[in-house]
Amino acid sequence: MGASLSNLADGSSGLDSGPGLGDIPESCVACVFLYLTPPEICNLARLNRAFRGAASSDSVWESKLPANYQDLLDLLPPERYKSLSKKDIFALLSRPVPFHDGTKEVWLDRVTGRVCMAISARGLAITGIEDRRYWTWIPTEESRL
Repeated sequence: MGASLSNLADGSSGLDSGPGLGDIPESCVACVFLYLTPPEICNLARLNRAFRGAASSDSVWESKLPANYQDLLDLLPPERYKSLSKKDIFALLSRPVPFHDGTKEVWLDRVTGRVCMAISARGLAITGIEDRRYWTWIPTEESRL
């Protein structure tokens, strides 16, 4: 069944070979992409023009972005993301975005689309302890700074 629909099994390229993957409407492919992970979407986009078009659809990538992605974009200068598609915004946010003088970073996990965050030791604050030993930064050979 799959070989007759995709033309991938026999490699024939005649006019009478039947429908192929390129005959699937882009909107149908986009509906399927809603259930896939971003890496799977990118891999399938290499198959043909219809898959590539569906993989560039803002509706597909909007579903992969977290609900608060605009808050993450606000950490960047507006000129870096104003004219980008949702796919490009996902790619931009998949790389670490530093904030608070570089003591914190936030990014999207490329597979799940979930927000990840890293906080350096200098980005932490100790509250509720009056002992001054805990308020002084003591560099050691094991630390980077």
